[in-house]
Amino acid sequence: MSGIVLYTNPMSRGRIVRWMLEELGQPYETQVLDFGPQMKSAEYLAVNPMGKVPALRHGNAIVTETSACCLYLAAVFPEAGLAPAPGTPESADYFRWMLFAAGPVEAALNNARLGFEIPDSPQARGQSGYGTLEMTADTLALMLADGREYATGGTFSAADVYIGSLIQWGRMVGTLPDRPGFADYTGRLMTRPAAVRAREQDDALMPQDHKG
Repeated sequence: MSGIVLYTNPMSRGRIVRWMLEELGQPYETQVLDFGPQMKSAEYLAVNPMGKVPALRHGNAIVTETSACCLYLAAVFPEAGLAPAPGTPESADYFRWMLFAAGPVEAALNNARLGFEIPDSPQARGQSGYGTLEMTADTLALMLADGREYATGGTFSAADVYIGSLIQWGRMVGTLPDRPGFADYTGRLMTRPAAVRAREQDDALMPQDHKG
């Protein structure tokens, strides 16, 4: 399989997948879609029936959902070293924290952004999947406990692309309660050359009224 196409919008989670692609160093094509009719067109719904971005086309394969895109790319291009060896403790951390971010963290941050609060009862918290925003932040902070630099320990991986982006966004918009280690963690990540390249490309595509 060859030929990677990223379907994205510079004001979307597609920024995360672009960063992942830049970390890989693989050539790819970008197709920028506007929110609204273009994303809901029959042509794009054949790629992602949800009518949202990001999505990837890699040869005959189509991948949607940001975390899945990151996991797929790390697996398909193992030479980039962005996924730990299967069966190792690092691999366990890799999947644990990646999917914790894709589930509880995403839900908690988006509910906070929308002003939705889980009712104050043990039953409601149990049903929510993430309990409370504070509990989610506390658990996420454990990923960086004991001086760990990255999600899997001392080595950068695709998990950091995804999780670091969520922490950065949550801190920027004020939906993620701050915890020790978050600032240093995102600081390490956002200065990576691939992260800078990805950010510059997406910033250049931003609508004029959102620049600066």
